[in-house]
Amino acid sequence: MDYFSILSEQAIKKAMEDGEFDNLPGYGKPLVLEDLSGVPEELRMAYKLMKNAGFTPEENKIKQEMLSLESLMKNCKDPEEKGKLQKNLNEKLLRFNQMMSKRGGKTNSSVFKNYQQKIDSKFY
Repeated sequence: MDYFSILSEQAIKKAMEDGEFDNLPGYGKPLVLEDLSGVPEELRMAYKLMKNAGFTPEENKIKQEMLSLESLMKNCKDPEEKGKLQKNLNEKLLRFNQMMSKRGGKTNSSVFKNYQQKIDSKFY
């Protein structure tokens, strides 16, 4: 062990003896560990950082789907199929904006703001 590890261990032992850890939230309760078995080991730290910053895998998934739909729309020649893709994209955009507004995030979509006002007027 290096010198700093020894000093750290001594400081922790002294704090435990002095009872400085006794009144911490969750004292005496088991830790709630997150199951990250589905996340590759090399990505777990990045996943935790993003989650702690407020980004969820669902948001990222919806963003990726929206990008795919936009790409498909650019290359689509059939008007009927393009309309279906646009409808699907609008649904994804609405879902994404709802998630962002629940988190307190700003949405730039005027369509979503108008739709949200209509919904709010029905309920309030």
